[in-house]
Order: sequence, then structure tokens, then C-alpha cells
Amino acid sequence: MREKTAKRGHPKFARPNYGRVKRVGSAWRRPRGIDSKQRVALLYAGAKPRIGYGTPKPLQGLHPSGVVEKIVSRPGDVKAIKANYGSGAFAARIASGVGGKKRAEIRKVAHELGVRVLN
Repeated sequence: MREKTAKRGHPKFARPNYGRVKRVGSAWRRPRGIDSKQRVALLYAGAKPRIGYGTPKPLQGLHPSGVVEKIVSRPGDVKAIKANYGSGAFAARIASGVGGKKRAEIRKVAHELGVRVLN
């Protein structure tokens, strides 16, 4: 099982002048202006995304609950998760193209085997 380490938080990266000007949305845009306070990293202007805010390597790609997701498209895939990996560190996510009948069957098999289904 993977090492249990908490993900580090980071500030909300707000677009320059968000909250000051009504037409400016909250979605991040890189500050490019020659006089931009955020571009020159003045503290009151808000944080910019940088490589140091990244998720630690062992935690990349994990579900927020700390388990590794495996895509499942048929009941046999759930059995393979149980047989090859055990149930604690891995969870099943049903593929988007799976229909209702097979989805219900996958959920039933996962419940019997004790494999967690995320969706």
C-alpha cells in the first residue's frame, strides 16, 4: 500500500483584478501586462501558480480518499482487481460507456467482493 502522506494545500489562484472589476472572472489567466503587480510578484497582488505548489510524486494520480482508481467495464475486471491487488488500496470506477444492466451487475459483484466503487 502507498505511503499515507497528506497532500499539501495551496492558495486560490485568483485572476488579477478579480473581485475588483465586475467583468473579470475568477478563472486563472497569466498576468502579462508590463505594469502588472501580480506578474512582478508583489505579495498583496495574490499568488501565481508555480512548480513548488505541485502534488508530491507518491500522491499524484490518487483519488482524494487515498486509493488508486482502476477503470472497470465488466464484472470480470472487478474480480481481477480483487485477485491481483486486494481491495484496500484500489477502488473501481465504472467506465462511462457502460449501460445500466451491466453497471448494476458490476456494483453487485463489487459489493460481494468488498471492492469500493467510486461512481
